[in-house]
This record gives sequence, structure tokens and C-alpha cells, in this order.
Amino acid sequence: MSSVAETPTQTPGPDVPEVVVEKAATATYSQRKLIWRRFKKHKAGVVGGYIVILLYACVFLGEILAPHNPSTRFYKFVHLPAQRIHVISDEGIHFPFVYGIKSNFDRQTGIKTYTEDSSKRYTIYPFARGHEYTFYGLFTTDMHLFGTGKDNPMFLMGTDRFGRDMLSRIIVGGRVSLTIGLFAVFISLTLGSVLGVISGFYGGQVDNVIQRIIELIFAFPSIPILMALSAILPPEWPSHFVFMGIVTVLSLVGWGGLAREIRGKTLSIRESDFILAARVVGAKDHRIIFRHLLPSMFSHIIVIATLAIPGFILGESTLSFLGLGIKPPMTSWGLLLSDAMNIHSLSLYPWLLMPGVCIIIAVLAFNFLGDGLRDAADPYSSR
Repeated sequence: MSSVAETPTQTPGPDVPEVVVEKAATATYSQRKLIWRRFKKHKAGVVGGYIVILLYACVFLGEILAPHNPSTRFYKFVHLPAQRIHVISDEGIHFPFVYGIKSNFDRQTGIKTYTEDSSKRYTIYPFARGHEYTFYGLFTTDMHLFGTGKDNPMFLMGTDRFGRDMLSRIIVGGRVSLTIGLFAVFISLTLGSVLGVISGFYGGQVDNVIQRIIELIFAFPSIPILMALSAILPPEWPSHFVFMGIVTVLSLVGWGGLAREIRGKTLSIRESDFILAARVVGAKDHRIIFRHLLPSMFSHIIVIATLAIPGFILGESTLSFLGLGIKPPMTSWGLLLSDAMNIHSLSLYPWLLMPGVCIIIAVLAFNFLGDGLRDAADPYSSR
């Protein structure tokens, strides 16, 4: 009677390191799933991603979230400080509300001051009626996420020098600032990716010409170039033409650095086995570039784009702050920040700096998200 030796099934014991067990468990994962798995462990990147999603959700729903029309001027409430939300009054506990506003003019200083009028109370209702607007041309409504009713004062972030609601202008202005960043990085990344891959793939004279052009762009300070190119835009252009002009200006200045990074990545993988195999089977250069090189760098390109968006947001904000970017009736965070250009405004009306706070939050969120994606896309990352 013959006996067959049975091979015992090996199971991770207490002496097997957790790293070995984890690597064995993820050995069959795709590259995309491995990147997502590593990214979820990067807490700052995850938080940055949530903030970015929240910012774009807010600006997409701008008219719904904004309690007032961004262009409506409340002349009785010029430079009104932010109102406080109350839930308790002398009469007890209520639904959230704001008090009325009483204004006083100081003849000695020439400054208008405001105090709360406790005799008037405006309840903040969800889905309140307000000014009428058209939502992306789809439908017309006067429904807002929250408010105190049409023509009732509620300025949770104060007003500017024309009495316009700062909260509404920040929400709607963020759409321009954040959208310009996306459009500009899309154009720059398209141009930089193609030229960067061509530069790294062919090398030689082609590489020299492209790199000299990039060095020529880098030779000039970025802010003066942006100012010069923006000054070329005709002042009589409508707002949407100016918007596209600013996108083009930012893209023309910002593609060089992206092309350099893509070139470096191309140099590192152009001699890889799959590229050599494509050459052996007779693949044309354009097929190798667009079907093999660029797709293999897709995760790297996404990381570059994420890290580049803050630069374009800051570029637009700088131009608009200096009066060379977005023009009224459109608004952006940089244009709103231009109202706080002098010490007098900063000392008397500090709430005018809120657009700057939004810029800082957006830039930090994109940087955290980009850092998380960069670490996740690194195959040698310890995360």
C-alpha cells in the first residue's frame, strides 16, 4: 500500500512579517488599485482631495448657495461687517436668525458704523426665496439653499465698498478662479506633454530646439510676462473673451516646466522593454508616443497637473489683483482681493481679506492632494 505525501498548506504564522503578508495579498492588484490603496493612506492628501471636491461643488452650485445676487448693491449697508448668527434671544431659543441693522455716521471720523437692531429679527430658512437666476441655462428659479427672504439683510461675510454681499461674490468668484486653473492646466499639459515626449523621445536637434525655447521662456520673470501679455488683450472685449484670453496667457507661460518634467520621464522609460518590443514589431513613432509612452505616464501626468493648478490660480489672482485680469461684471478671488490693497482698508474692513483666505485654502488643498498622488504613484513609496 503506497502512501502519498501531502504538502502542508502554508499559512502566515506569527513569525511572518506583516509587510510580507501585505505584499503577497496585493501581488495581483492592478497598478491603478495599488495607487488608490497607497493614496488612501496619505491622510493629508485625502483631506486635500475632500476640500478640492467641496470647493468645486460650492462654485458649481454658486447661484444656489449665494444668498444674494453678486452684483446687487445695498447702498444702505456699505462696508458692513459680518453679521452674527443667533439662536438665543431675550424671548428664548429660536431657529437660526440675524438681527436687523442700525447705522450711525461718525461726523468726526467720517466712518459709518453699524449696530444690531434687536427689535428686528430675520429667520434664516433653508430653501428660501431670493433673487431670480438662471442655472446654466437649464431653468430659472429664485430658490436658494438658505436665506432670510428677498431684500432682507443677511450678510454673513459683510459687504464691500458698493454694499455687495461678500459671501455671494466669493462663491461666484471662486468659479472663475478655479475654472481658469483647470482650463489653463489642461492646455499647458496638452502642449507640454506632447512637446516633452517629442523632446525626450527623439533627442538630438529636436531636443535642443525645444529646450532652448523653454529656457527662453524661463529667462524672463513670469509676472512681467503675464502683465505684458495681459495688457495686449483689447479692453473692449466682453468678459468671456477676457476669460479665455487669461487662460491662453497663463497656458503660454506655464507649459515649459510641465514639458521639462515629461521629458525627464520620457528619457527614463524610452529604452524600456515594451518600447523596444514596439520598435521590433515595426510600430511607427507616433504610435509609440501616443499608444505607449503617454499612457504609461498617465499617473505621473495627473500628479503634475494637480501640482500645477495652484500656480495658475495664483497667476490669475495676481493679474486680477493688479487690474490686468478678470474685469467686471465678472469677478474672481483676485479681483475681490484688490479692494484690500491699502492699509486703510485693511485696518477698517479686515473682512475684505476673505478672498485671500479662500486662495490660501485652495492652494494648500491642491498641494496636499498633489503630494498624496505623487507618493501614491511612486512604485518605491513606503506607503
